[in-house]
Amino acid sequence: MIIIILLIAILLLSLFALLSKDLVGSIIALSAISLLSAGIFLIFKAPDVAITEAAIGAGLTTIIFVWAVRHSSSEDV
Repeated sequence: MIIIILLIAILLLSLFALLSKDLVGSIIALSAISLLSAGIFLIFKAPDVAITEAAIGAGLTTIIFVWAVRHSSSEDV
């Protein structure tokens, strides 16, 4: 049951990230998707994959995306 809830949340966040005009909102949605994916990996008894997904997917990727958005102008987008 919890997996279905997590998958529905991932689906809704994915739609939000695709349809949002706000880049920072999309970045936050992608970060949340990574955290929810890490939760699914924990449920499937894969803690090493969950830690990697949380660190790389939610942590490092979010930092890189925010840095890229801050260093680009509206003309670049």
